[in-house]
Order: sequence, then structure tokens, then C-alpha cells
Amino acid sequence: MITVFTPSFADDANTNAQNLTAKEIVSRLPADRFKVVLLGDGAPDPRIMARGNTEILRWSQSRNTARWLPRLLFSKIDIYFFPRTGPLDRLFLFCRRTLGLPVALVTYIAMALDEVVVEPTMTRSIREADLVFGNSRFVARTVQDRFGVTTGTMHSGIRREVFRPPSASRSSRSELTVLYAGSFQARKRVDLVIRQAAELPSVRFRLVGKGEEEDYCRSLAKELGCGNVTFVGHLSQPDLAEEMRRADVFLFPSVLEGHPQVLGQAAACGLPVVAMEKYQPDYVVNGETGYLVKSDIELSPKLGLLLADHGLRLKMSAAAARHALQFDWDRVARDWESVFVEAAAKRRRKN
Repeated sequence: MITVFTPSFADDANTNAQNLTAKEIVSRLPADRFKVVLLGDGAPDPRIMARGNTEILRWSQSRNTARWLPRLLFSKIDIYFFPRTGPLDRLFLFCRRTLGLPVALVTYIAMALDEVVVEPTMTRSIREADLVFGNSRFVARTVQDRFGVTTGTMHSGIRREVFRPPSASRSSRSELTVLYAGSFQARKRVDLVIRQAAELPSVRFRLVGKGEEEDYCRSLAKELGCGNVTFVGHLSQPDLAEEMRRADVFLFPSVLEGHPQVLGQAAACGLPVVAMEKYQPDYVVNGETGYLVKSDIELSPKLGLLLADHGLRLKMSAAAARHALQFDWDRVARDWESVFVEAAAKRRRKN
């Protein structure tokens, strides 16, 4: 039996990308081989609630680290998986090193580290890890180049029972829909989606998500007279999948990412993508499943090309759905099982 702790939340309503990843992995780990300890601040994901050999450390209004840290230090934890940068991570890493705890550290990086300030706790979690992975080939390369540590690639998977192509091919119709899904943050550049909508008044633009830039984006849409823009708000995963199946093109102009799961989800729904090349997402094959553009100047022409050519959209839709098959969560979770077994064995040899 291998006991894995992750400072990730099991809450069903928590759609943070890192927590979603952890929940998908945990829900698939065989209960007869893995005990899992994770955090909770609400109703757990039903799959985790139904899973045997699972412990949830409950969140409270205060003293969470003071309650959780002794639980981790004085019980048998084999693996600390997916460390973050909070006080619990910082103190556990300190204790692990100073006390020589026989706990394997498996670090998973979900953000390209080529142009960002790396917080000291993340630096430590990378340098002291038994195994390090990035969630795309590009992310892994930035970690390896910056820290000189061997870094593997483990993609976040896709729930193919939720994110799947429409039952019938998207028909040629006069009113087309462009979809954006993600948080409303400055780095996501949702304003560029609205500016595209202003140039294409006959195309519907649907914006899924929420965040601190939403008020600005609503004001911009009003200022530009974009009656073709709908602010959908936050959606559950099944509802987002329905939006993707109803759309014709997915537009994602964000410039600062790791490996955004939403691009894989769009691909699984057979939705051609226009995104930025900067972070080199493995979910998109440029020119085959969509377009990865080098600059903002290319965004409008590539979007226009897809909107104008029904045959091209159908071709890329089919290619995207095929490409997404390799990111199935069941397959990815089996790979994580092997990683945890390797990490536990590696730590035992050290001790």
C-alpha cells in the first residue's frame, strides 16, 4: 500500500485547473494499492467520495496548517504529490529536509517557467524532488533549462465521457459561433476576443468564465457596440462541453500559460482552435487541428479563414477529435500509478 498526500482540494465545485488535475488522478487510483489524503472545503467530487481508502483533511477558518502539518509528520506518508507554494508546502519541505523524512516528493509544474518569477517554495520543490514533471513538453523544457534537473512530461488528461464531439457533424449555417472559455484575467486577453467580435458583427461570440477583468470586458463590449457578445458566466464541466459542441471555432488569445486544459477539451469536442504559439500547447497541431499564431497580427486572418471555410472547419474538427484520444484520463492516470510506484521505491532505496 502506498499513501499519497496532495495539497489539492477534493471539492466537486472547485474548478481550479490544478485541483481538477489532482481530482482526476486521485479518482482513478486503485484503492487496494493507494491510500490518498487530500484537502476539502465543501462537498467532495462524488467519485472521490465513493473511493475507498481516501482521507479528506477539512478546511476551517483558521489554523489549517497547524492542524494538517502534524498529521503529515506523524503518520506514514509515502509521497507528497503536486506541492504548491502555500505555508503547508513550505513547512513540510523544511521538515522533510531537516528531519530526513522518508517521504518521496513528486513535483508537477503546470506553468512555463521561462519568463516568470519562481517563488522560493516552488524552487525548493523542484530542486529537492525525487521526480519532476511538466504538464507539456514545453513546460518540462523550461523547468529543465532553468533548474538543470531531469524533467519528464505528463499531460493533463481529458474526460472523454464529458468532452466528446457532437453526435452529428457541425452543419454549414449562416450564423456561426466563436467560443472563449477561461478566467477573465489580464494575461488571458479576453479584450482581444471582444475586439474580434466588433469586427465580425454577423458572428456570435460567447465568453465563458469570470474574473477580475469581467467588468472591463463588459464595458468594452458596450463601448464597441458588440451586440453579438454574450457573457455566459461560470459553467460546470458538462455545460462547458455542451457549449463547445455548439460552437464552430475556439478562440484563446492568452499569452501566459502552462498547458491549458481548455484547449484539450476543445479538441476532444472536435472544435478547431486559434491560440498563441508562445507556450507551444501539445493539444493543438498547427495547421491540422487549428492554428497557433506567432503574433496578434495573425489572429484575425486565421480566425477569418476558419469562419469562411466550412470544409476546413470539418477537416480540422475531425483531426482535433482524433488527436485528443491520446490524452484520455484513464491512460494518463495509469502512467501516474507507475510514477508513484517508482517514486516510493526510489525513496526507500535512499533510506
